[in-house]
Formats: sequence, C-alpha cells, structure tokens
Amino acid sequence: MNSRGKAALDRHPARDDARLRAVVEDATMGRWEGARELLAATGADWDRRIFRLQVLARVGARLTFADTWAQAEPRSGHALALLANVRTLRSMADGRGRGRGEALEEAWATCDAAADAMPDDPAPYVVMLALARFHSPPRDRDWRATVGQLWTQVKQRDPWNREAHHELLTYLFPSWHGTGGDMFHWVQEECTKAPAGLPLHVLPLVALAESHRQRLETEENRYGLAVHPWTDNPSTWHAWENWWARRAPHRPHAAFHEDANYLAHALSFASRRHEAAEVFDAIGPYATDVPWSYCGDAVTLFHRHRGWAAEAATP
Repeated sequence: MNSRGKAALDRHPARDDARLRAVVEDATMGRWEGARELLAATGADWDRRIFRLQVLARVGARLTFADTWAQAEPRSGHALALLANVRTLRSMADGRGRGRGEALEEAWATCDAAADAMPDDPAPYVVMLALARFHSPPRDRDWRATVGQLWTQVKQRDPWNREAHHELLTYLFPSWHGTGGDMFHWVQEECTKAPAGLPLHVLPLVALAESHRQRLETEENRYGLAVHPWTDNPSTWHAWENWWARRAPHRPHAAFHEDANYLAHALSFASRRHEAAEVFDAIGPYATDVPWSYCGDAVTLFHRHRGWAAEAATP
C-alpha cells in the first residue's frame, strides 16, 4: 500500500499525463508548437484529446499562445479546437450569465469553425454544451432545444464520451437548469445503457455529491456536515461493480483521477475502507478538491480517509 501518511499531493491539472505537462510548460513561455504536435499525436482518442484541450485552455485563457497559433494556422482543426476552449473560458470570466454578447458569439463561431475543420471531432460540441449551460437563461426552452441538438451531435461521434456526459449532467443540476428529479433520473437512465467498465457509472455519485452540496448551501442550519447521503447508498456499490471492478486498469481514461476521487470519497463516507484503500492506491498523489471540499477541508479529509483506508487494508 503506497497511499499512507501525509505524502505530498500533486495538484498539477495534467495529472499523470507527462507529455501534456511538458507542453503546458512550453505554452506558459508562449510556444504553441508543442501543443500542435501533442494534439496531432493524440489522434482520434477523443477522451484524451478533450482532456488535453481543457488543460491547455486553462493556461491559454490568460495567455496568447492559442491566439497566435490560430493566426498562424487558421485552418488547423487542432488550433481552432483549442481556441474554442480558450474563448469559452474567457466568455465565462466575468461571471455567470454576464458574458453574453460578443464574447459568446466569438466563442460559438470558433466552435463552429473547429467542427467544420474536423467533422468527426466531438470536442467542439462539448464546448458548446458548456457555453449553453453557462450563458442561457434559466430553463429557457429554446436553449434547451439547442442543448438537445448538441447532445445528438456528440452521441453521433462518441456515444460514451465521458466529458460530454458530465457537462450535460451539470446542465441538469438544480443550481443550473434542471431539478433534482431531472438530474437523478437522467444519470440512472444513462447508467442502465452504458457498458460495464466505463467511468460513466460514476455519474450517480456526482449527482449525489451535488445534491449534498446544494442542501448544505440552502439548509445550512438544519443539514450539517455530519449528515451525508453515502451510507448504504446503492450508487456507491454500483459504481464499484460496474466501473471499478470491470475497468481496464492498465488503460485508464484521461480523467481517471477525477472519477476515482468521487469513488474513494463515496466509499470512505460509506465506511467501505478496504475497497477505498484500493482506490486511494490507484489515485496516488492526484487528489481533487471536488467532492472532498463538499464535506470539509479537501486536503485534510483526503489525507484522513486515505490513512484510515491504509490502516484497514494492513494485515
């Protein structure tokens, strides 16, 4: 068991993607050639491509390397996909719903251009789902129809795309455009259709964590940190059986650590420490703030539960 004690955590957004880390370092110095080579090498691995685009965009939103690349190669599907992610983040920078107008139109037009340049790529449609979620008025029917059309475009290209499912789930959060019933009904429906071994079986845990977060926010005086929904909740064991136990452990998906943190968190709060120890061991140093921060200080809770899990797994 490697995950014990208070070993240092690695908070780099690239996680264990060593090639992406090197490109991020290059990008911070204004060089875009590494991003071009990396995305070309990623090919049609849409899961890894979207993850790499998102991490690069977080750097590019405050720098100019993505803009410079798109100016140098205006017909490059890779450059346009990255710029679409960057412009989307910039359109959100002023706060929820306040980035409409020119910033939204510019980001949307760049998504359209990226989709035209690489017709098989689902990434531009995932970005448009984020734009629709962030900028549309609450429960607007026209925007909801647009979201349905975008969802169809993603499903045609990559039916089990992890990031698209998480984006649509976020759209259905009660704090965005859905209700608790919408959210839980949709994730259960998706899980009944998803093949075993896919990380989509973690989606109910995401919905559960969001429900907990919202109750803390709205019922703070009656619903404290000590109250939580993970004890004896079947979603935790379903995620273990349908994703974790049947996944391909030597070929983890790009956002593996995000999903593994959700599962480790749920197992920990359900007092399934033996199973949690296995998940913590696979997570290594790559802790995430969410969902740990929904129950207290994220780093403290991660270390505490990892230590308890390691003790439980020790013969």
